[in-house]
Amino acid sequence: MQFLQVNDISKSFDSHPVIENIAFSQQAGEKLAIIGETGCGKSTLLKIVGGLIQPDSGEVWFRGSRVPGPSETLLPGHPHIAYLSQHFELRNNYRVEEILDYGNELQATEAEELYRLCEIDHLLERKTNIGLSGGERQRIALAKLLCRRPKLLLLDEPFSNLDRTHQQILKQIIDNISIQLGITMMQVSHDGPDVLSWADRILVLQHGKIVQNDTPEQVYFKPANAYAAGLLGAFNHVDANFARLLCGSLAPGYASSCMIRCEHLILSTDKKPAVRGVVTQTQFHGNYQLATVVSGQNTLMALTPPFACKPGEEVYLFAEEHNCHWW
Repeated sequence: MQFLQVNDISKSFDSHPVIENIAFSQQAGEKLAIIGETGCGKSTLLKIVGGLIQPDSGEVWFRGSRVPGPSETLLPGHPHIAYLSQHFELRNNYRVEEILDYGNELQATEAEELYRLCEIDHLLERKTNIGLSGGERQRIALAKLLCRRPKLLLLDEPFSNLDRTHQQILKQIIDNISIQLGITMMQVSHDGPDVLSWADRILVLQHGKIVQNDTPEQVYFKPANAYAAGLLGAFNHVDANFARLLCGSLAPGYASSCMIRCEHLILSTDKKPAVRGVVTQTQFHGNYQLATVVSGQNTLMALTPPFACKPGEEVYLFAEEHNCHWW
């Protein structure tokens, strides 16, 4: 039995298509990320999967049963699919433990372990409207969802409203939940690097359509197009002739351009076989620097060790053929 199957889902708002003919599946235990720019339909798709938005066409099947939309049921949402919104709310003037007790299906010892796992066990007697940070409130909202024993957890931009410290805390908690509770997860993000180390598989959404469905490694090193490449980090996009000079090989017959990740563009003092360039800018990032290099009409970026080069310095550029991805 397929854990989750999404069949040709489409949805429009005010006659404007938001997602079109979306189809994919998810296996039990698989961590699936959906990435794309703001407005590409990610959150709409996630809510349709959870039964919170009615699709115009298509169906979602979860563990052998069709997920009804809100127009087909009194209470929207599937009982075994939990949805954590980036705009979560907690009722004011209640103690945290009161919020968590409502609808709790766990035994006392299970609940205690969950609260410890979500790092909120020390907050239970606090009032929800007094002295809680945004990160703490989100972890409480997450624990409340998990108290109902969901089989699938949908995470809608879970880190977008948090500072870096609370982002790291929540990322670790989500990893621990996946491992210790065995809950299957689907996460939406507009920040591709956030999900690179987390996901087993990534769906790239562009203009409401899936343009790539693959492993993080494949999407990073062999993106379907420049849009997909840019979602996962900086890259150089050059024409095929210039790429041939950089890597010393002929471009495939179909190729008109080439993608080279910044970490794969090598700066050297060796003139052969390489392309001459001049460093115009460097940006310090701690354990590396990002160097901007101009070569003819081309402006490129390369990651180097800190202080490996400086503006105005002449360098020579090359890339290994297996690190060039042709379009």
